[in-house]
Amino acid sequence: MTKPNADTLAAAAKAAGQKGPPPVHLWNPPFCGDLDMRIARDGTWFYLGTPIGRAPLVKLFSSILKREGDAYFLVTPVEKVGIRVDDAPLLAVDFDATGAGTDQTLTFTTRTEDVAVLGPDHPLRVERDPETGEPSPYVLIRRNLWALIDRKSFYRLIDLGCHHDHDGHKWFGLWSSGQFFPVIPSSELP
Repeated sequence: MTKPNADTLAAAAKAAGQKGPPPVHLWNPPFCGDLDMRIARDGTWFYLGTPIGRAPLVKLFSSILKREGDAYFLVTPVEKVGIRVDDAPLLAVDFDATGAGTDQTLTFTTRTEDVAVLGPDHPLRVERDPETGEPSPYVLIRRNLWALIDRKSFYRLIDLGCHHDHDGHKWFGLWSSGQFFPVIPSSELP
């Protein structure tokens, strides 16, 4: 058996995805080793140290991405290779807001064209740098794969935020799909 490479994985992903999203959650092939592929924090995919410039190819690879514990893999029905992810494997680059207040719905789109409605199945989490306090917001997109929300979208989200009681404290956060998503305690805002 030859060692998988980007071309063999792309061909297998294309074949598997001809009738909708590949069912990677059902695939558990043997581990074939690590591939020199990395996803940078800004969502850029690299193969052998070079950025992958073809968006359809990146979208294809993202469709066969799987997370197990803290490790990431590209999987096909017959092979599984490890890749490196600097932060989150996906990048949310835009969102649409409909409604207002508690009736608001926020729908995120990733660079790889995944779409997720912020709600119980696709929650928001915000991590803060312990030294600088800088927030890093994420939305769950699919099968334990999170997307970092890009800076421009996060600034737009902040304009839609409000203060609300959450767990006995006042928080600044966002409403979507009838659920409040806390971002930062109101007392920590200037």
